[in-house]
This record gives sequence, C-alpha cells and structure tokens, in this order.
Amino acid sequence: MRTIRYHIDRWAMRAPKRDWLLAPEPKRTLSFGQLQRESVNLCRFLAGEGLRPGDKVATYLPNGLQTAAIFLGAMYGGFVSVPLNLLAQSAQLEYVLGHSDATLVFTNADQAEQLAARVAAVGRSIAIIVVDVDAPSLFFEDRLPQTPVHAPTEGDPALLMYTSGTTGRPKGCVLTHRNIVSGGMFVRTAHKLTERDRVLSSLPLYHINGQIVATVGPLVQGGSVVCPHRLSVSQFWDLLAEYQCTWFNVVPTIISYLASSTTLEDRIDKRALDLSRVRFGRSASAPLAPELHRAFEKKFGISIIETFGMTETCAPCFSNPLDEGKRKYGSVGRPVGNVAKVARRDGSECLPGQVGELMVRGENVMQAYYNNPEETAKALEPDGWLHTGDLGYMDEEGDYFVTGRLKELIIKGGENIAPREIDDVLYKHPAVQEAAAVGIPDRHYGQEILAGVVLKQGMQASETELRSFCEK
Repeated sequence: MRTIRYHIDRWAMRAPKRDWLLAPEPKRTLSFGQLQRESVNLCRFLAGEGLRPGDKVATYLPNGLQTAAIFLGAMYGGFVSVPLNLLAQSAQLEYVLGHSDATLVFTNADQAEQLAARVAAVGRSIAIIVVDVDAPSLFFEDRLPQTPVHAPTEGDPALLMYTSGTTGRPKGCVLTHRNIVSGGMFVRTAHKLTERDRVLSSLPLYHINGQIVATVGPLVQGGSVVCPHRLSVSQFWDLLAEYQCTWFNVVPTIISYLASSTTLEDRIDKRALDLSRVRFGRSASAPLAPELHRAFEKKFGISIIETFGMTETCAPCFSNPLDEGKRKYGSVGRPVGNVAKVARRDGSECLPGQVGELMVRGENVMQAYYNNPEETAKALEPDGWLHTGDLGYMDEEGDYFVTGRLKELIIKGGENIAPREIDDVLYKHPAVQEAAAVGIPDRHYGQEILAGVVLKQGMQASETELRSFCEK
C-alpha cells in the first residue's frame, strides 16, 4: 500500500525503537514507534476539534521534531497537510490560507501574532494551535477521544503544497498518498538507500525537497534523518560526523557557502572529523553550476549527485547515478521512476540534442491544481504527461540537461538566450559566490540582459572586470 499510514505502521511494527528523526538542538529523537503514537494522538485530537478526513491541516512552523510529526501525522488519519511558507509575504500567506480551505493551523509562539493577523483578514474561522516544535509530545493521551482513526487509500489527497508564486498567485498542488510515497520510493531507488542510511537535511519542511526527499524518503526506506532547525555552515560537518550520516541533502546555495568556507577545511583534512560514512551529497531545487560542482568535490573529496524535481512531481524526476564514471557535470541525469521526453511546441518529440520543453509522466505526478481547472488543463495532458515549464535536451546517451525556464527565456533582438548559460560563465570567476541572469525590457531589442552577482566574502570584482570576463 502506498499510503503514509501503511509505512508508519510497517516500521512501527518492525523496528519500533529505531530512530526515524534526530533533532540536534533539543537533543531529542523520534522513533518509528513514537511517530506512530504521535500520529494516532494527533488524529484523535483533530477529530475532537471537529475535523473530518479530507479536511486541511496547515502548519506555519520552523523545522523541528513536532513539525515533522504533524506533517506526517495529519496524513496518517486521512487529513490533508498544508505547509505554509514562513518566508511568504503577508498577501501570499493570506491568499493561501483562504484558498486552501484550511480548517486549523499549527504554529509556534514566534509566528502566532503574524499568523493571527492574516487569519483575521481571511474572514472565516480558522483555529490556531500554538505548539513547541521541540516538545517530546504534544498531547495527553488520557484527554483525547478514543475514536477510531480513519485509514486513507492511495488515491486520497495527502498533501496540498503551494508553489512559490513568484510570477503570480501561488498554485496549490494536490498530491495523493500514491504521489508522495512514490516520490519517497524514487529517492530510495535513485540513491540505492537502505534502512542503514541516515541523511542530514536542514531544508525547510515547507518546501517539497525537505518534505519528500528527507522526510518521506527515510520513512519508506526505514532509514533516518537528522533535522536541525536551520542551516549552519559552521556546524554542518560536525553534525555529519556526530550523527554518522551517510549522505546529505542540500541546494546549490549551501554548496556554494560550504565551498567558499575555509574554517573547517583543515579539520577535515586532518581527520579531526570522522566523515568515513558519508557516501555522497544530493543537490536539487536549482541548477548546480559545473564549476561550483567541481570545486566542491575537489576541496572535500565528497561526490555531489545533481538531481531535478519540482513540487508537481513530489520532488524527484531525474537523477545522476551513484557511479561517478557515469555522471556528467551540468546534467540532471536520467528519469527515476517516471518517464520523460523533450517536446516541441506542437507536441512532437525532439531528437537528441534539440532543445524543447521537458515533460514527465509517472505515479509521482500531482493529481491537479486545487480549485484551478484552467491551470490544471494547461499543465496536465489527458494522457498524464506533465508540462514542467523547463527547457532542455537529451543527449545521444540518454542524459538530460536543463537550459532554463520557458518563462525565463531571454529574447534579445529575436535571439533566444538561456540565462543559465550566462550564470555558468559567471560562476567560473574566482570572486563570484552566486549569479543569476534575467531579461529586462529594452526599447530597441525587446529585452536586454542583466546579471545579479554576489561576491565571495573578502573578494572584489568590478562590473567592468566581470563584463570583460564574460566576453572572453
């Protein structure tokens, strides 16, 4: 059965005392048996509050032991988890609260006041429950109604996850139990993970990567996750060593900060930290510049596997293989679990090397956009193919490359320009920490190119120098 409840019950029976989540700040752990108990108690609490299976349970919380427990526990009894982005602007937060039909929201003391203001603006009753994300347990069992907990099916909605909404109102992806469990299984397949594996992930639990790759993934494989409140470059290697992690889940920005940090390099070289169990790092959520990729691996001697996924596909779509000899810098790898193709505007399939839109189909692809049939029809073909909105190509050997977003394509004087090509050049400059090229309006060419650059700490580079570097 591909439901969250099945996998929680499965591991609670097989290995009840095995740690599933380790929270460094409070120095607490949550075993599979405890996760099952917390899930049952949460569902009984929600039933006592008048909620029924299918109702939306939102979280407006930072990372923490109870954040992860609520995220999965609501799904356990057939409720739908709705994680809210802590960085969302007030207007977006208010829109998502209203559009999602959320019935109840869990938050912490730090966020409660801001959340209450946004709930009041929605204009309907939404219960706010303030919790401590580091608490060992949230409920007193003897005070909960002893009602049976509903068992969801594979096709039931489990997660309502909103896209970033940077170009308009966020869209809510309806993800079923089948979708999210498949996503977790595809992570396991791509990286050959077992119950002996442990991942370090500081990615927020209101993003699909942190949710599926680092939370559902360890659940379905019977492994474990070390989940700190937030990223700390100074503590990153210490946590890997202390908790004996076998891999880590990051985004390119984290790789960039780690690669430019010199404070820990000597300790690692002198074996002051035991990183012998670390097999690889996984990068996703944004393109990884090949120059940065090589620099990290050369400096630390740890392989980075670049992958590709999106909210609509429960994170994983493509992944490079574990075998270093078969990986390609700049490539997102090959389809994992699902199938893929590169399509022209008329729907026909591109030949190898030809750029078109990447499309995917599989058990991980969302059911629909919530209450948005028009956008659903644009994104999903009747035969199940999903338009990713990403431009790319497949080479002769079957590896895929992403060249940019359809909406991000810069068209200057009729010439199509992929922003990532410019980003990759800027990343080669030794002073550049981060780079992003975009198109801006121009009266003569339609669009002109603008590049935003963040320099590494203590280093300098003028605009003239960077322009000259790009021209070369």
